[in-house]
Amino acid sequence: MKRVAIQGGQGAYHGIAAENFFASEEVEIIPCVTFRDIFSTIKKDSNVVGIMAIENTIAGSLLQNYELLKEHKLAIAGEYKLRISHCLAALPGQTIHDIKEVQSHPIALMQCGHFIETLPGVKVVEHEDTALAARDIAKNSLIASAAICSERAAEIYGLNILARGIETNKHNFTRFLIFGNPWAVEEIQKDEIINKASIVFTLPHAEGSLSKVLSVFSFYGISLTKIQSLPIIGREWEYQFYVDFKFDDLERYKQSLAAIKPLINELKSLGEYAEGITPSI
Repeated sequence: MKRVAIQGGQGAYHGIAAENFFASEEVEIIPCVTFRDIFSTIKKDSNVVGIMAIENTIAGSLLQNYELLKEHKLAIAGEYKLRISHCLAALPGQTIHDIKEVQSHPIALMQCGHFIETLPGVKVVEHEDTALAARDIAKNSLIASAAICSERAAEIYGLNILARGIETNKHNFTRFLIFGNPWAVEEIQKDEIINKASIVFTLPHAEGSLSKVLSVFSFYGISLTKIQSLPIIGREWEYQFYVDFKFDDLERYKQSLAAIKPLINELKSLGEYAEGITPSI
């Protein structure tokens, strides 16, 4: 059995991604309140693996999660890209015309803005998690309240689905990273072809320093798929760069890392793993 720590409750999109990623295994979901709690859970039980959203095609990057990956000595084992489709769910017997309040995570509320505008006079309430919003409505028998959540969450908590596919943009995907201790990573990757990597590095405060590093990667045939800069606290106007790469040759990628070391101040590899497949709409 694979034990996976997630942020959120049963039926959360993190849990759905975990179950899909480990589809060939039995999965036990370990709910956590915050993303940081995922790392604490793994520290207490080194056999647990974590899954954490890192970016969404609409909402963008979760910057604090990059910092958590850098802070802890865990490696990325893989990634999973999940198509996010929201539904509106309420207590059995309720109709969409009965709804006076909609609860969900702020990002889900934002992603369903156009649909919410079709509900005249509805009160929008931010919740810590999409699935937990559904749970609270069921647990407290909240009449006239609805949750924006996954269909899986509505099923788990016995809610009636009033509307499906209510997200404004159907090109709504979230990329999740699976991570853990070295032996857990090795087990997950035993049959995988490694063709992607994530690193973080800092540069000297000098003109052209970033372009020089990127030129080296280009020379080695390494394709940059994402770059995200974050300021270094306490060092004005200096930045750290989180970068994702794709490559065909793992050894050549490792050679490129050796080649950039004279050009940078610090370098940390967050993991080398197999690229996830983007599902169809």
